[in-house]
Amino acid sequence: MKRAKLIISLVLLVVFVGLGIYAYNHVHFSFAIFRSQLAQADWGKMAIASVCIYLGYVLRSIRWALFLKPTKPVGPFDLLGTQVIGFTAVALLGRAADPVRPYLVTRRTGLPLSSQFAVYVVERMFDLGSMTLIFSTAILWAQREALPHAELLQRVAKGGLIVTAFLAAFTVAVRLAGGAVAVSLEKTLGMFSKTLGHSVGEKIRNFRDGLNTLKTTADLGLAILLSMAMWGLITLAYLEITRAFVASPQLADMTLAKCMVLMASSMLASGVSLPIIGWFTQIGLVAAAMSSFFGVAPEPATACATMLLAITFLEIVPVGLVWAWVGKLSLRKVTAESEEASHHVGETAVEGAGEV
Repeated sequence: MKRAKLIISLVLLVVFVGLGIYAYNHVHFSFAIFRSQLAQADWGKMAIASVCIYLGYVLRSIRWALFLKPTKPVGPFDLLGTQVIGFTAVALLGRAADPVRPYLVTRRTGLPLSSQFAVYVVERMFDLGSMTLIFSTAILWAQREALPHAELLQRVAKGGLIVTAFLAAFTVAVRLAGGAVAVSLEKTLGMFSKTLGHSVGEKIRNFRDGLNTLKTTADLGLAILLSMAMWGLITLAYLEITRAFVASPQLADMTLAKCMVLMASSMLASGVSLPIIGWFTQIGLVAAAMSSFFGVAPEPATACATMLLAITFLEIVPVGLVWAWVGKLSLRKVTAESEEASHHVGETAVEGAGEV
């Protein structure tokens, strides 16, 4: 597994270097204009965006505490450190550090690691539903002439609403009969691949276990409200950062719907999980999206993409490093431990799948 990851990383590195060389030789780029765009930016708007992102981490802590309420009540801010350190690890070490947050919550609360991976699965489902709902609503309410590729985007938005409705129905089904749903899909997919069947069954059981933490309708409503508020803050951060580049008319006049297109592009670009190198890949892809969709010149597009990455993804790093230092935690060690623990939990779930 590690060898495969190394090979993939090297291939992506070669591709990235190749694209960089191509861009250097074929794309006219002025660093003087790039610096000028940053110097003329409205840093008050940047500050608002920064506050929104930090508040988002607070809401994440409150939401995770809500999920723990039936098993081990904790204060709404008691898990803030686990969120901050976890996202710092992801920013510095890539997506391999995703298990750090549930692992740190387990260390903080003493609850089983499997239960926290279940919460993680549910958290991601709430994130996906909230982000899709905001994106689809903004696109469908926008005037068609105000969007690039309006017809395609509106089809995507309608599809997003359908997917959100399906996820809601699936969530209800798993909440009411998760074991039966897992066994059914496990047997069906197992006819093609036992590994795939076990994997899907495990994820559904994790999802069911996470949903079981929401005992009342009030808790479910609060989880939805927290998720929508958090993604509303993230959306506002994106909007403020793009509008902060007052020297670029396309960015200064950014609408909510256009911002959602940019935000979706950024989320897709964040799938490049190489540590450090992935930052520059994300900047390049988001800048390319701005130029392609909105006609933004390369310099302001790159400046804006850089600040989007810095504020929405990297600004937590200094805080997380200090928090980890105070707690005497090594990010590399914790990441390795959490990855190993996640594999162990998965193997245990597969071994016990036939007993459920």
